[in-house]
Amino acid sequence: MNLSIIVPVRNEALVLPALLARLRPLQRAGCDVLWVDGGSEDGSVALIERAGFAVLHTPAGRARQMNAGAAQAGGEVLLFLHADTELPHGALDCVEQALASGVHHWGRFDVRISGRHWMLRIIGQMMNLRSRLTGIATGDQALFMTRAAFDAVGGFPNQALMEDIEISKRLLRWSRPACVARCVTTSGRRWETRGVWTTMVLMWRLRWGYWRGVPAEQLARAYR
Repeated sequence: MNLSIIVPVRNEALVLPALLARLRPLQRAGCDVLWVDGGSEDGSVALIERAGFAVLHTPAGRARQMNAGAAQAGGEVLLFLHADTELPHGALDCVEQALASGVHHWGRFDVRISGRHWMLRIIGQMMNLRSRLTGIATGDQALFMTRAAFDAVGGFPNQALMEDIEISKRLLRWSRPACVARCVTTSGRRWETRGVWTTMVLMWRLRWGYWRGVPAEQLARAYR
């Protein structure tokens, strides 16, 4: 499988050393790893370049960054990985098996949220169940898709928030997602910093607002 991993970055110096160490073996295994910086000011770019990777530069905006990476990617399959998310062992095999039959044109992993608070485990399980029921995935679940599917839906919509929800809705016209049961691990730092219950309520409000048609830019201000 010809796979490209696209990592949008903005001020992620704290998590980059571990991520670089995890992705280097995948690059040696033949994966195309593209880093797209959105204006980091904390030395993130220098860390990536010292590790031997090239960095693309775009204005800030996760959707814009991921689209820019996809435009430069050579893979027939694209995997979009947040900088604070860790792929499980055997992730490449999981993606290949998920897409092999041709029934699914895209998919995502189950997610586990790291952190000390006991509710983070429950929240991760709720995210996975909701995703299986609705066919909607979040960026924390390491979305992957064929190049053909990505191009057919026009890539990620250039909006300030909920770009993962929107592309999921568009990809559902092609197929249901392949739901890989093996978990990626994403950081619970935002949940623990802002408060687990407060963050959970905020996420529900944002999703409800998006479903009702509130503009993504307005929701992004509330999120920030």
